[in-house]
Amino acid sequence: MAANQELAALVQRLEAVAIRLENSEPGKTCVVDDGSVAPFVEAFDEIVAGPFKTYCELSSKIGGDVQTHGVMVEAAFKSQREFLVIASKSKKPLDKDLQSLLLPLSTKLSEIQEFREKNRRSIYFNHLSAISESIPALGWVTVSPAPAPYLKEMNDAGQFYTNRVLKDSKDSRACKDWKATAQCHVDWTKAWVSALANLQVMVKQYHTTGLVWNAKGGDAKSATVSATNGGGPAAPPPPPPPPPPELFDDAPSSSSGDKGRNELLDALNKGEDVTKGLKKVSDDMKTHKNPTIRGTAPIPAKKEKSTSPPKYGASVAPQKPPKFGLDGKKWVVEFQRNNSGIVIEETEVNQSVYVYKCDGSTIQVKGKVNNIILDSCKKTAVVFTSVVSSCEFINCQSVQMQAMDSVPTISVEKTDGCQMYLGKGIKPEIITAKSSEMNVIIPTGDDDFVEQPIPEQFKTVITGTKLATRPSESV
Repeated sequence: MAANQELAALVQRLEAVAIRLENSEPGKTCVVDDGSVAPFVEAFDEIVAGPFKTYCELSSKIGGDVQTHGVMVEAAFKSQREFLVIASKSKKPLDKDLQSLLLPLSTKLSEIQEFREKNRRSIYFNHLSAISESIPALGWVTVSPAPAPYLKEMNDAGQFYTNRVLKDSKDSRACKDWKATAQCHVDWTKAWVSALANLQVMVKQYHTTGLVWNAKGGDAKSATVSATNGGGPAAPPPPPPPPPPELFDDAPSSSSGDKGRNELLDALNKGEDVTKGLKKVSDDMKTHKNPTIRGTAPIPAKKEKSTSPPKYGASVAPQKPPKFGLDGKKWVVEFQRNNSGIVIEETEVNQSVYVYKCDGSTIQVKGKVNNIILDSCKKTAVVFTSVVSSCEFINCQSVQMQAMDSVPTISVEKTDGCQMYLGKGIKPEIITAKSSEMNVIIPTGDDDFVEQPIPEQFKTVITGTKLATRPSESV
């Protein structure tokens, strides 16, 4: 009897596996309605249990701000799973309802990026930035018709800072304050990049042209599913607000109002006798004759508004509205603030890119353009594939650039803090003037980089009637 029961259970399990395999074939909707988990949700769970779990464990091992950030990222992945479960069991909702369904995920992504902004002095700032720059990848659920390439772009955007983590892990001075071993930070970086890469593979397999909804499912707006099995029903709505108070219950009647008005008129008609009821003020009650009752504290002076300029790094709203678009043959990016999702696509060789007064933003330029200029920017990064002539920085502070394919010339003028990441085989001419804190990061092999500073001080000697200048050597 027991053997028959085991055989029946085995057959039932094989049938369930067969149903899932049929649903995962090309052309299928990849959704189920019998209460089981959809194949793409299972694939997402495998990512969470694989490289993403490794990322979470290493974040906890590293500790500090990385651990706190990791908890936020884990909550965002959980919110994404809940949304995927809703999509697997519901029809595609209207745009306004879709926004409300995405609100929990959007809120968590904002919290992750805000945490990075509030901890810019953290020793793990590169770790926080690597996550914050690439976490928008979870927004693939709103991208159509090509969400998989979008995931790759977001993963590449985070590479700007993951490379710095890898570089710092090889520098004993940079990682002297780290609690975990350098190898732990390397594994942490690889786990995060692998999680996003696996997510890209999952999306490419099941959601080639966009998030797949269940055409035979129910209403997504009323869905009450959760990321874990056995999720209870939605909480009941709060009780209605109490009725407004009766504003006129205690109001005086018209008869009492008339009575008070008549008494006031009678008192005014007394003439000089109206002051007979007042008490006389004696000398000991007068402040100008009795110093003991005068206030001793001086009247505080009115504070004048400070006219000094705000400190660098303070939260200052841009003077003008942000601008982004193609003006003739020039891409214009102006007054962008804390915007890490600026992507310039469909470029041409005769076009240029001009970035002006941007703060805390990242610009990605695809294809090949003539030149790129960053003017009066702060904490801004530009990632580009290739330029024909040059990439220029003028009057900037704490800027970064990453060249993927080629850049013949890099010009840095009146700039404090410029990090230049070069791809393999790129050897540009670098021209600098009135600038400081400039570093060039050169790849030497797989996951290996060398950072070289550009000299800021020079020594000039007179040889005959000519001058000979060379970088000064530090003691």
